[in-house]
Amino acid sequence: MKVANQRQRPRNERVSNTKQRRQQHLLDVRVRSHKATQHRNRRVLVVVSKVALAAAVCIGLVLGVRFGAKRLFFENPDYQLSQIEVQTDGTLQRDQILKTADLRENENIFLINLAQVHDHLQQLPQVDEVQVVRKMPGEIDIRIVERKPIAWITSDKTISDPFASDVAFLVDARGVLMKEKKLLPEYLGLPLITGCTSESLEAGKVVESFEAKAALELLRLSTRSFMQTRFQVREIDLSKGYCLVVSDKNHSRVTFGFDNLDMQLQRLEQFLVYADDSKQELATVNLLVQRNIPVTFGKNSVEVINDTIDPEGAEPRILKAIAVHPPGKTDSSKARLEASPQVRKAVPIVPRERIKRNGKQ
Repeated sequence: MKVANQRQRPRNERVSNTKQRRQQHLLDVRVRSHKATQHRNRRVLVVVSKVALAAAVCIGLVLGVRFGAKRLFFENPDYQLSQIEVQTDGTLQRDQILKTADLRENENIFLINLAQVHDHLQQLPQVDEVQVVRKMPGEIDIRIVERKPIAWITSDKTISDPFASDVAFLVDARGVLMKEKKLLPEYLGLPLITGCTSESLEAGKVVESFEAKAALELLRLSTRSFMQTRFQVREIDLSKGYCLVVSDKNHSRVTFGFDNLDMQLQRLEQFLVYADDSKQELATVNLLVQRNIPVTFGKNSVEVINDTIDPEGAEPRILKAIAVHPPGKTDSSKARLEASPQVRKAVPIVPRERIKRNGKQ
């Protein structure tokens, strides 16, 4: 038979030609590509499913937390603001503080921005330090440390009553201007700084002029133990522009320069000690002068006259320095003053015109 008569092929003999093998290869490539596409799509679907599930879980958690917080905290009547405790050491009124802080009772305590309340209160000119504390479940404590005014300041030189003036402001040691709604009786005794015309004065601003800063520095330095009791500043005039003309409680008038105020106060202290020991009243002192300081005393004082010096125009004849002690009066203040380089050379000066009239060479 035909089938039986066919010879057997070797085991490694090819069963197809080149064309058949090429078609078989293309078929295998198509099958592998289809399987790879299915596998890739399956992996993408798994990743997308995981991301969607994670997003759904996160959204659920956020919504759950918000809903729970809303029900437990923000809409819970137990956390309504029921008490506002205000403590201040000055003249600020409770209504003014609450209005500035924008606080009202029956608000939810968690909806109140404490940082914003702090910033609003800090903008008040009277406030130096402020502390805002939330106390659960429904209380807020506000503690305010107000600025302590040390003087009145105004640009008007003729002002007599700063209480009744609209152009007079209180000023603290840092130079912050304040306008109090409630004036305390102790404000009547504060010094008055007048003639500050080099800048515009406005509540809440800080004085920037050199003259005003020098006046505040003088007030700070004059609060030392001796100077505070013996030389109490009542008025500082800045109108001259090159000096500070200071009047004290005894109506003494002292002229200060802007520089080295501490050294000028030390020289003034020597004159005050001498005046107390000699029972004289100090009238005027010009501390602008480094040497041979012009000084005048009261009417009963012994005077050393110098016709050539009149720094303030207060008197036609003014002292050049402290007079010699009365007879039989010797004390430590005299020795200290005579040893001072500013006073040692304080001797009467005779004008040249008088010398010529007397015929002296």
